[in-house]
Amino acid sequence: MKDPADISSMKDLRVEIDALDRELVALLADRTRLIDRAAELKPAEGLPARIDARVEDVVVKVKAEAEIRGLAPELAEVLWREMMEHFIAREERVLGKGH
Repeated sequence: MKDPADISSMKDLRVEIDALDRELVALLADRTRLIDRAAELKPAEGLPARIDARVEDVVVKVKAEAEIRGLAPELAEVLWREMMEHFIAREERVLGKGH
């Protein structure tokens, strides 16, 4: 990614944003595959889809990383909680406990 200070036009800025969006989507797709694997592994370990302590652990870690990288921790928390709710519902469907 280019340093934002080196970008001199909105056209070039949008190219960078679009490239970054593609990378974010790819990373989220990777995370989805990991969550799908978790849904396969959890029954053998007697684990439910929702593990509240794990959710809170992830939030703490994400907020700390956001702080280090200059992202508002509050935004990171909202995004991750929404994402985790989506993935928990996905796991519950696979585990036969969702709608």
